[in-house]
Amino acid sequence: MTTEPDDRGGRRAHDDSGSHYFDDAPAVPSDPVTIDVNLPDAAFVLETDRGVFSRGRLDAGTTLLLRSDPPLATSGDLLDLGCGTGAIALTMARRAPDATVWAVDVNERARALTHRNAARNGVDNIRVAAPDEVPDTVRFGTIWSNPPVRIGKAALHQLLVHWLGRLDDGGATSSATIPTATIVVQKHLGADSLQRWLAEQGHHVERVASRSGFRLLRIDRRSRGDGPGGH
Repeated sequence: MTTEPDDRGGRRAHDDSGSHYFDDAPAVPSDPVTIDVNLPDAAFVLETDRGVFSRGRLDAGTTLLLRSDPPLATSGDLLDLGCGTGAIALTMARRAPDATVWAVDVNERARALTHRNAARNGVDNIRVAAPDEVPDTVRFGTIWSNPPVRIGKAALHQLLVHWLGRLDDGGATSSATIPTATIVVQKHLGADSLQRWLAEQGHHVERVASRSGFRLLRIDRRSRGDGPGGH
């Protein structure tokens, strides 16, 4: 097996069969490893596995996102896009117990891990789903993501256009929090160009943190009226 130590921005590892973290069904054999995750406001046990991003550790990008305490709606539907082992979904669910957190991933092993990790930690407000299993009517008050940058620029752009388009317009959630997406991307994997592209699409986007080679980008619903712009 060969690997690329690129954290979530790359989200890629492959063995001799060509299995990747973003495969629907990883070919690499399962080999679970359990870790402890400790955040200032939460602690949980996380099962990780081969064929799912960040086996045996909480990666630096996800750590930055979770420790930065991004805006989070307290009710309605929330989204962990590309849930992997479920670390982001578990944190969202713990911080917003009255909300429903959708944990979405194409990788069936990732979805199974997230199911088990939610049950292991007694978290019952997570709904695990493949992308096409999320009803079209669902709109999200908050999206957090460490997205799969190495699926390629065109595919990533398509992914973001689809899910950012499902941020709530204010009518589907009772939360007073402005509907916001927060994503973390490695600088050397195109974080700055992605920020520019998001602004060119008319999104209101700003860099809210930069640490250890990662950028934390925040996108909100002002994109509908403010036009292109970013910081």
